[in-house]
Amino acid sequence: MTDHLSNGEKLFPINGAELCVETFGNSATPAVLLIDGASASMLWWETELCERIARGGRFVIRYDNRDTGRSTSYPPGQPGYAFTDLAGDALGILDALRVERAHVVCRSMSGGIGLILGVDHPDRVESLAFVSTSTGEDGLPPSSAEFMSTIPDSPDPADPGAVVDYVVASAKACSGGSPYFDETATRVLVERDVARTRDMAATLVNHYAMSFDGSSRDFASVKAPTLVVHGDHDPVCPLPHGQAMHEAIPGAGLLILEGAGHDLPKPLWDTFVPALLEHTERGRR
Repeated sequence: MTDHLSNGEKLFPINGAELCVETFGNSATPAVLLIDGASASMLWWETELCERIARGGRFVIRYDNRDTGRSTSYPPGQPGYAFTDLAGDALGILDALRVERAHVVCRSMSGGIGLILGVDHPDRVESLAFVSTSTGEDGLPPSSAEFMSTIPDSPDPADPGAVVDYVVASAKACSGGSPYFDETATRVLVERDVARTRDMAATLVNHYAMSFDGSSRDFASVKAPTLVVHGDHDPVCPLPHGQAMHEAIPGAGLLILEGAGHDLPKPLWDTFVPALLEHTERGRR
């Protein structure tokens, strides 16, 4: 059931791009900025999840990164931006919404964006949460062999049905065999995602083709209160990646989601949301 907490999608001109942003809840409450990973639009922070966080007294912000959803697209294989530009986009969104400081929640690839924001722009970051991500240091276990063997071949981006099948199969592989993976709900989300995306060909490849400048910063330099969230079934970044991040960031907390893969399955929101609300309450100054 929804409380109609969404304030609607809006397009903002930011850093030379057009970014699609949606907010939930009261802008007078503490802001929580949700940033997703490679090829993932804002929809992967599910509407109901955003509403649950907003009901906890938070102003929730989700958005389409460049080359996802309704935001600006670039020619496939030729992203007109680098990683630091995506970090600048996050700051630009806060500026557009007149948010001075935000609790920043980064998932998967966008953990590097959180690192840039936390180290280079600590005045804008109230707290950090890293979900299903990694320090990227040497010696951590690679993605599981089962995961690597179950990723399907890339589809014809001009065939929406094939793209939906591919993304659903990829999401299932990323779940790591989690008992919580809901293929029916995932397919509904993916069908909506594909239908609203400007250029699926760009979405499928461009985040992997950009320069990851700025991602070499030191996690030990992060000063904001930090929570690390990681699934114990994660096949993409196995649990030691989350544990390494917990150890690398001074004073960080660690929430291990039992039965979760590289995702945040709905049955575990009752664990994740209270933990995030508690973390963002402690992070307030």
